[in-house]
Amino acid sequence: MEPRINLMTNEIGVKIAKRIANVGLVIQQSSLPTSTQELVALRASQINGCGLCVDMHTKEAAAAGETAVRLNLVAAWRESTVFTEAERAALALTEEGTRLADAHHGVSDETWAQVRKHYDDDQIAALVSLVAMINAANRLNVILRNPGGIYEPGMFTSMSS
Repeated sequence: MEPRINLMTNEIGVKIAKRIANVGLVIQQSSLPTSTQELVALRASQINGCGLCVDMHTKEAAAAGETAVRLNLVAAWRESTVFTEAERAALALTEEGTRLADAHHGVSDETWAQVRKHYDDDQIAALVSLVAMINAANRLNVILRNPGGIYEPGMFTSMSS
């Protein structure tokens, strides 16, 4: 599969990518645990069918020490015992926030209460922003047909500036 356009060779595309990377850097530097960030990004990317982002967040999580068992079970987190209650709350928020068109009520009060139970306001700001940003990145990459399989951990680190 060939990408439809390379945003990194387009003046507007590069500007947009840098801004997205800068938002990602703010989220990455927040107190939201890195493992939770990668699990959330991976789950949204699975739902949206974004090969590049599934590839990226699986490899980044593994490079950060995430286990293969947990990475392999993200898609079935509800039927798994390897995630903490806090991670489960974040994954529920991710699914409900990603499937807005499917769940016309958006994020449920029950899910929001679980998120509030496990995360402080700064972490929630990072979590909600992460769900929004990974969905945006997924949509860019799916529309452009950017394939998974070539990502190396840290590959886009230099994007933010």
